[in-house]
Amino acid sequence: MFALADVTKTFGRGRRGVEPTTVLDGLSLTFEPNRTTALIGPSGCGKSTVLRLLIGLLRPNAGLVTADGEPLPPPDTAALRALRHRVGYVIQDGGLFPHLSARGNVTLLARHLGWSGDRIESRLHSLCMLCRFDPDLLDRRPSRLSGGQRQRVGLIRALFCEPDALLMDEPLGALDPIVRDELQGELVELFAALKKTVVIVTHDLAEAARMSPDLVLLSGGRVAQRGPYEALRDDPADQFVERFVTAQRGLPA
Repeated sequence: MFALADVTKTFGRGRRGVEPTTVLDGLSLTFEPNRTTALIGPSGCGKSTVLRLLIGLLRPNAGLVTADGEPLPPPDTAALRALRHRVGYVIQDGGLFPHLSARGNVTLLARHLGWSGDRIESRLHSLCMLCRFDPDLLDRRPSRLSGGQRQRVGLIRALFCEPDALLMDEPLGALDPIVRDELQGELVELFAALKKTVVIVTHDLAEAARMSPDLVLLSGGRVAQRGPYEALRDDPADQFVERFVTAQRGLPA
């Protein structure tokens, strides 16, 4: 569904003696439809930048970003808004509006798009069941929900308008280990059931290996290695890949 071709992204205009920071350096990547891809790598390697480029929150300094084979529409256009309506976006801790209830957060876009009340309630019931969220909590504000509950609300919101793709930026990073392990397992089952294009960003190789058979390890704004976890473990492309794998904890045998 998505692709990046020779994409370069820098931040900062630079001033005398200070060069702009290059986050992505001629990066080319393809994300196949109906598959889960995990973007991994150390902090600052460009993982989150890739997600923001895919939905037009950022624009490349060079190269091309495409969706369904077409260049991303220009900023602030109806075409770009339409594309974003087809993509669910989940960030750490849910990214919920604090002044809205869980119900208000998850139904916001559907109400904006003119969905009927019956359609909204039917979809809400289905997704609460799918994401194992207690409907009795829907009228609570985010501050009265646990971290795991907020993540489930963020996921329901992302899925509510039946998107073609799901982008997830460190969605479980702020959770305690027990809740994180529980949600990892639920997400694996959910991805298999939904059969959507999923791109998940994480710095945790064990989490990536559990979530997806297709891992993309980034380093210095480029692909260090792509493939299943076993390939990175048993046949690392270079010393960086070997060090990254060795430094992780809790990896499958």
